[in-house]
Amino acid sequence: MTEIIPVDRRDSDCNKWRSFDPDVIPLPVADMDFAADPAIIAAIEQRMSHPVLGYGSATAELRQTLVDAIGAEYGWIIQPEWLVFLPGVEPGFNMALNAFAAPDRTIMQEYPVYKPLRIAPGTWGLETAAVWQKPDGNGHWRSDRDELEEAAARSSMMLLCNPQNPTGRVYTRDELAFRAELCLKHDMLLVSDEIHGGLTLDGRRHIPVASLSGEIEARTITLMAASKTWNIAGLKAAFAIIADEAIRERFVGAKKGLVDSVNILGLAAMQAAYGNCQGWRSAVRETLMRNRDMLHRFLAENLPEARSIPAEASFLSWIDLSAYRLEKPAAGWLLENARVGVSGGADFGSGLDGWIRLNFACSPETLAEALSRMARALAKP
Repeated sequence: MTEIIPVDRRDSDCNKWRSFDPDVIPLPVADMDFAADPAIIAAIEQRMSHPVLGYGSATAELRQTLVDAIGAEYGWIIQPEWLVFLPGVEPGFNMALNAFAAPDRTIMQEYPVYKPLRIAPGTWGLETAAVWQKPDGNGHWRSDRDELEEAAARSSMMLLCNPQNPTGRVYTRDELAFRAELCLKHDMLLVSDEIHGGLTLDGRRHIPVASLSGEIEARTITLMAASKTWNIAGLKAAFAIIADEAIRERFVGAKKGLVDSVNILGLAAMQAAYGNCQGWRSAVRETLMRNRDMLHRFLAENLPEARSIPAEASFLSWIDLSAYRLEKPAAGWLLENARVGVSGGADFGSGLDGWIRLNFACSPETLAEALSRMARALAKP
């Protein structure tokens, strides 16, 4: 069994641990405190053995590795030429907005959603038609279909986040099919951020929305990366899958000197991750499920007024602390009173000051100490 090794990232170049005072336990930034798969490190070292670190590009071997991996995991048969390599998913959806959305257009997406995706339409002078997900009483976050229909009727593009950040929701085939139908019905381009798709939990399977039919495949830009799944976000390497040639050419044209080529070490790491690191991914899923389950047991036993639905994918817990009636936004209050750093709810949509997003991809000891600090602080009169 592959071992997942927590790493002490203090005194390194880590944003997560450098952003706070030394006495703070930081659980905001969406990367993991786990050592990467040794096969990825070996691939980087092998590339470093070549003495020239000049410009590079994806090889035919890497393209075929991704085609094979996506076919094996999702049953989605793509072609090597559909792949467009990018330095990140965030540049990808901003390129799509720049290329395909005129200034007077409206973009639909589901809230709450992580800040870079939420604010992207405004960056390009576009309006957002927001549909708010709500707990359905059965342990899932869902959007109302009538509200989705209304938003689609006045939008030119759908920005989809699947699996969803921050709620951890993995959309079902039926839910994705409904969103695909809306795009076809209302002539919308679909841009699907699927960066967390490789870390579905509890045996769930991620479904790329473009894989549902040839019709939706032809109007979808799918954005993926190894970065979250294999904890290599700092290597700045991602890819888009775009079946339609005209859409692909227009998308690539939106780089306009603003989006650079992909880091050559990121390409080497991507090759190793998708080609050789499935065992590490299986082990990290088990680690994340244990941490997630520990977190929710702790909430139930020690913070009964906190509300949270267990994540179905990845390593982010979306927690409602509104019942504690804190005198300031929950994230700031916890930083000040518990010395725990988390993401504030307002980053994910207005009116969410009582919410936090907590990253549980750390050692169980770190997570336990952070939760204990929160409980002690919230228990004080």
